[in-house]
Amino acid sequence: MTPVTVVSGSSPLVLAQPHSGTFVPEDIRARLTERGAMLADTDWHIPQLYDELVPDASVVRAVFNRYVIDANRPPDGASLYPGQNTTGLVPMVDFENHPLWREEPDEAEIARRRELFHAPYHAALQGELDRVRAQHGFAVLYDCHSIQSHLPFLFEGTLPDLNIGTNMGATCAPAIERAVAIACANGPYSYVVNGRFRGGWTTRHYGRPDDNIHAIQMEIAQSTYLEAEEPPFAYCADKAADLRDALAEVFAGIEATFGELA
Repeated sequence: MTPVTVVSGSSPLVLAQPHSGTFVPEDIRARLTERGAMLADTDWHIPQLYDELVPDASVVRAVFNRYVIDANRPPDGASLYPGQNTTGLVPMVDFENHPLWREEPDEAEIARRRELFHAPYHAALQGELDRVRAQHGFAVLYDCHSIQSHLPFLFEGTLPDLNIGTNMGATCAPAIERAVAIACANGPYSYVVNGRFRGGWTTRHYGRPDDNIHAIQMEIAQSTYLEAEEPPFAYCADKAADLRDALAEVFAGIEATFGELA
């Protein structure tokens, strides 16, 4: 099993999908609790949600589940949100603070997973960004995420529908952040810029505007496109159609900035 799939496109846009995978090797699955085996914190149906919205975009997708190892965490395991509840490189609890493991992985096991899964994903993503930048003079990384809208362990209240993250403007040109915010403001969904989710390690690590790589994260509340935010986490085609229309406007806004970036 290859840990990452790559579709190389002709656009300056690269879609990263680190959390939509559901593959768990049997030796790892055997160590999960019954609750952990549900894989509840998966970014459900992200490939389907984004399919063909930008037909010429590149897509880099982790096949493995985030419980195996989280491709959107720094390899040294440092917290992205110091002082706030979050989950680690290999999460020990889920988003509701329930234990995931019958037997927690030790440092050696985490290192093994980092080599087998985390490193190949980021090698593929870096390679695609380098290829796109060489072709166009710049690259725009759009990091695709979704999460349940109500998770008291991680945040108070209900999450806005669309959560834009640029690490307080550090990871992309101002024009990109502005274009995405305007597209969201013009649509039917609630949104926030750099709220609870300011961009994970992917956005913060690769977003280097001075090096002509721009990165922005979109964290979507799953209430906007799932039948229900509980098992079996079924995709709702009607809800998703409306959301895809809004996301198409987001991408149109991003593409309108390309002339400024070249």
